[in-house]
Amino acid sequence: MQRFLPTRRQFLATSAMAGAATFITPLMRHATAANGQTLTVRLNGDITSLDPGYNIGGHPESDIIYALFPSLVDYIQENGELNWRPSVYVENIGWSDPTHIDFTLKPGFMWTNGFGELTAEDVAYSFDRMKVSEWKGNYEAYETVEISDTYSGTIVLSVPFSPFMLTTLCAQTGAIMSQKATESVGGRYTTDAPATCSPYLLEWRQQQRVTLTPNPEWTGPQPTFTTVVGLVVDEHQAAALAYEAGEVDATILSPVTYARYKENLPPDSAITIAGALNYQWLGMNTEHPKLQDIRVRQAIQHAIDVDAILLGAYNGTAFPSHGIVSPGLLGEREETRYSYDPEKSKELLAEAGVSGLELELKVLNEQETMLGGQIIQAQLAAVGITATVLPQESGAFWEMGQESAGEGWKDLQIWTMRYSSAPDAYDPFQWFKRDQVGIWNWERWSDDEFEALYQEGILETDPERRTEIYLRMQEIMEDTGAYVWISHEPEAFIHRKTLKIDVSPTGEMQFQYFEQV
Repeated sequence: MQRFLPTRRQFLATSAMAGAATFITPLMRHATAANGQTLTVRLNGDITSLDPGYNIGGHPESDIIYALFPSLVDYIQENGELNWRPSVYVENIGWSDPTHIDFTLKPGFMWTNGFGELTAEDVAYSFDRMKVSEWKGNYEAYETVEISDTYSGTIVLSVPFSPFMLTTLCAQTGAIMSQKATESVGGRYTTDAPATCSPYLLEWRQQQRVTLTPNPEWTGPQPTFTTVVGLVVDEHQAAALAYEAGEVDATILSPVTYARYKENLPPDSAITIAGALNYQWLGMNTEHPKLQDIRVRQAIQHAIDVDAILLGAYNGTAFPSHGIVSPGLLGEREETRYSYDPEKSKELLAEAGVSGLELELKVLNEQETMLGGQIIQAQLAAVGITATVLPQESGAFWEMGQESAGEGWKDLQIWTMRYSSAPDAYDPFQWFKRDQVGIWNWERWSDDEFEALYQEGILETDPERRTEIYLRMQEIMEDTGAYVWISHEPEAFIHRKTLKIDVSPTGEMQFQYFEQV
């Protein structure tokens, strides 16, 4: 694996993304005195699972997981580069050699609901559990935790993998759970965490708000904001209006609103750009009878004008995508192997003997994704394909291709999807492996070369070879005909100028580190 941290340019090409906005680096952490202040933020959806191994990921769920569960390390920006630092729960942590990480927890951190003290056994249990969870791709290099005593242990990797700190332990996948508490509820839960260990306790009103209140058993550093209210506001325009009305102190922005605020920023406000570690595409179910012929899928690839989508739905704020590796990361592509060519699209449909094709295009019910869907609808109509755009609320959307949710995946045809990535190129590929078919690989294909390259990428230490691996893996994906790459969107937040916010590189808010100027 790569043996150096991504530079500012490699990580997110910040200056290109920030434009007229203010880029605020993550801040001094761990405020030492509570002052009773309340922070009100907007959550762009409701929570469905707070189990670190079995959740959608991204915000708002990862926001809340960060706020409720211990971790060994935190993200930090130093001199323009992404790095990690020991968390408040840790006395010390570091590499003893390329496959061993030694750690010692601080004593006295207590789990809620009477489940005792945070221990090294909890760390081992949590990581062993992640190894077989839906997020197991982040633990490909993990082997075990060797426990030394109550508070100390050694994380053992099967192969050298230096991004482990950043891509696994700093992310929500590094959250530590109480072994006793989790086993007491059968080893898995959804929104009712059996025990937490942080400055906050959780109160939740479904589809309304999440409230983090002070934890009286907390013995660590007190956050500036002792109470955090997260208002669930799905629609971006409504969230912007709530911000302008003073109802929330911070919110993530849609590309459309971001573009507007770059030109006319509300008074006493600032914009923070977290990064562009996400990727959006149009996906196609290769097993659906209407899409089994690769020529039909290739026809759809040639029918889509991505530039028109970026201009019409994203006001030019998103970067054009050529694959799943985000801007600045090793393995980023500069072009696709298909092009916008409506005549070629018509030829492929004719070769396949297909006419009058009707498809359902499912999109998340957000302004920009629905606008993008309408543009795609018009482009497909131009080559003789009738697409019906079907907006989905978030709960239904994230279950569309999940076999565990029922038989609906069999009827899934085409959709637009957006995932986020950790700051290393290997991360996004885990969702398209063979073992993800019916979980997150909704396109439902597999390839032996892709599987072999994925494992090689984990072991490879030469950056040039890693680049070759990830470029080739994206070619394999694209050659299935099941993908039209659309965009990499910046994660932009607006907030009061007097508020110093802390967001992860993938855009999760870390409330316990917010500060008031």
